[in-house]
Amino acid sequence: MQAGIFEEFGTQYLISIVLVTLQVSLTAVGISTLLSVFLAGVLGFNEFPGKRWAVAVVNTGMGFPSVVVGLAVLLVLSQQGPVGGGFSVVLPGGGVLFDFDGVELLFTPTAMVVSQVILATPVITSVTLSAIEGVDDAIRDAAFAAGGTSVDVSLAVVREARYGVVTAVLAGFGRAVSEVGSVLIVGGNIAIATGGGMRVSYTRTLTTAITTESRQGNYELGIALGVVLLVLALTINVLGSVVRDRGTAR
Repeated sequence: MQAGIFEEFGTQYLISIVLVTLQVSLTAVGISTLLSVFLAGVLGFNEFPGKRWAVAVVNTGMGFPSVVVGLAVLLVLSQQGPVGGGFSVVLPGGGVLFDFDGVELLFTPTAMVVSQVILATPVITSVTLSAIEGVDDAIRDAAFAAGGTSVDVSLAVVREARYGVVTAVLAGFGRAVSEVGSVLIVGGNIAIATGGGMRVSYTRTLTTAITTESRQGNYELGIALGVVLLVLALTINVLGSVVRDRGTAR
């Protein structure tokens, strides 16, 4: 790799790409974790008609094609969609009960967060649900015997499954940070010129930047970005292994 690569393209450009990637992925995983723990709790601690189908939907969601998710988010956030274009609720008499003018979210980091939440939530939910269901029934029985309520029992089980939950979060982050299809569609892969031939990322992530730079023949920069992405992925895998080892050793 040539020594002048960062002088040519700017370390600011590289740093901005990494920061956008982490900002979008961490925000998406944070939201997904809250949703997933709630959904896993509902599925893991309750019996209801259709539960098997609900679990099947969650497991199927782990394999959602990212480009399909990106297209769906694009349609919802576009000017023709209910979020981008707005909508109205009209009363039978012709009066307007509610009028939403819409909000511009397409081709912003927020749109990328939405798409990554949709992709990461099934992964975190499924792994968390497996961790909850894998807790020994003796834990539940002991919590009940101690006079605990249903909430107390649920908290005790989740506390016991915490290592599995952490593994689920790391798996969700890995799914989000490696995403390219959906964020390319809804984010637009935008880099902003700052003057003097320099640029910074607005919605360009590591994965989309690698695709763009490689297509333009900037292989050195593509390799540099790929190394950064590999380091992130390796860090995630190492953390996951440490968490699993701690959980197994208990």
